[in-house]
Amino acid sequence: MTCIRLIQHAPGAPGLRFLGLGPRLLPCRGLLKLRRLLDKHAFWAKGRSNKQLRHLLAKSTVVISLWRDQRIVGFGRATSDGIFRAVLWDIVVADDLQGLGLGRQVVDALLAAEELKNVEKIYLMTTNSTEFYLQLGFKRSKQQSLLFINGESHPQISHLE
Repeated sequence: MTCIRLIQHAPGAPGLRFLGLGPRLLPCRGLLKLRRLLDKHAFWAKGRSNKQLRHLLAKSTVVISLWRDQRIVGFGRATSDGIFRAVLWDIVVADDLQGLGLGRQVVDALLAAEELKNVEKIYLMTTNSTEFYLQLGFKRSKQQSLLFINGESHPQISHLE
């Protein structure tokens, strides 16, 4: 396999967000490639627009991407207050490269980021990768419940188009 390059973007990922930068800080239509990665390999993130991707990148504390030459093959991000809580989001690895430790690389890079080093608790939600995250040291919560409100049915919540 060719070399996989891990990039920890600056907070808010301005190079990826505005210029589409990839490996070696070269323009490579990175935002389009991220959208394609999510559309193809992350059922929960299909159909996100460029505007939505720019917004979620801008609000992310830590952004990690994995590249194989000019192809983005992995991605993950975190949001945090820097002290008490952080949440890992959108961790994805291309299906054809799963099982090679790339997901672990993304998670390890997120957890090692300076912005998350002193956070009291780091959360993540998963639909079908529980066993993977348990192997990485995450634990099931017995004290907390996952609750949510559907923004589409709540009039005070607006959505980006």
